[in-house]
Amino acid sequence: MSRDICVHTWPCSYYLELEKQWVPGKLSLTSLSLKFMTDKTREILVNFPLSSIIEIKKEASYFIFSSITILEKDHNKHWFSSLQPSRNVVFSIIEHFWREMLLSQSGSAVEESSSPMTKGKELTGLMACTQKRLEDTARVLHHQGEQLDSISRGLDKMESDLDVADRLLTELESPSWWPFSFKLWKMPSETKPKWDASMASSKALGKEGIVIKIPAVISQKTESHVKPGRLTVFVSGLEIHNSYSLLMHRFEREEVDDIKVHTPYEISIRQRFIGKPDIAYRLISAKMPEVIPILEVQFSKKIEFLEDALMLRSTRTSPLAEKGYSVWHAASGLLDRAMHCEPSSGNQEGRPLQLQMSEPLISEGDSQELRQILRKLKDLALDAESELERQDEALDGITAAVDRTTLTIDKHNRRVKKLT
Repeated sequence: MSRDICVHTWPCSYYLELEKQWVPGKLSLTSLSLKFMTDKTREILVNFPLSSIIEIKKEASYFIFSSITILEKDHNKHWFSSLQPSRNVVFSIIEHFWREMLLSQSGSAVEESSSPMTKGKELTGLMACTQKRLEDTARVLHHQGEQLDSISRGLDKMESDLDVADRLLTELESPSWWPFSFKLWKMPSETKPKWDASMASSKALGKEGIVIKIPAVISQKTESHVKPGRLTVFVSGLEIHNSYSLLMHRFEREEVDDIKVHTPYEISIRQRFIGKPDIAYRLISAKMPEVIPILEVQFSKKIEFLEDALMLRSTRTSPLAEKGYSVWHAASGLLDRAMHCEPSSGNQEGRPLQLQMSEPLISEGDSQELRQILRKLKDLALDAESELERQDEALDGITAAVDRTTLTIDKHNRRVKKLT
């Protein structure tokens, strides 16, 4: 997927310095550049990369009209005014992507731009991304196992409480002259503290399981009011903080009703209510492509890709949780094909076949790194398989416990009705 994808477009006016006039058009922001196109002639008057920006400011033209000025490295100053829905919204989003682009510039990015990407580097990058996604999936799967264990402990406590209820009902059903009635009211004092401790530990584990944390531009109810903040993805839910690290809202995992992916860089999260307004947040972030695959795993039945975001799903591989061993087999085959170049139409260039067959597509160092990543992927896939088998057994036990508890509750209800 190309990184230069349109993030947002705003109607505005651009000031032409030579002609001393404002031209209406649309300002388009991509992940790497900023451009302005006129409405009348569809001509692109401005198109420059975000890396060339040295300053973004809010100013006023003629001391009246609110504007945004952008200064480039060659000291070209661009004026944008009549911004819709508001100047603050456009400024916040452009500044966010500009800052994230500056922070993401590292030695690896410089090396990538200065030298061509080799086949070995492409394969290594692909496998590294695959490993990260599988690790995120395994983390979510582990939290799901903790939730199943918590459910099992809850059912065990419920069965224990039903045993106590059975003894109490037996006491009520017994004649008044029954000599052992006082013993039936005694309960083990350590039962409740043990349960409270286990529940507290499971809740603590759920809240501490941070999957990813990204900066974002946040809006609620209306797009004309935005503020910088942060989105944190936990294994147990989602949290939205403002720029002062104050919690704005926490969505528990079961409270999220739908997540809509508008673009690869923009999502909306909603929690529905009956009789009062829904809670909905819209988030834009340069790091959002890293979060969307995780949300797709956690909220697979609640996430929806809109038309502009379908390219993200079509160009990306399917979720790793559904692949199993296919990741290992596909990567192994890819490595074998890369290490041994197959005969092709390259003979037309006059090169001997033997020389062509002897030249590998990737270096020995890249192949060693790929083998290490593939071994990690295989271990992660095996661990995921064993965890899924354990959870299947836990689900069978939970189903049986629920059936027993339902029958016991029905029996106790009949006994209570006889007493009343």
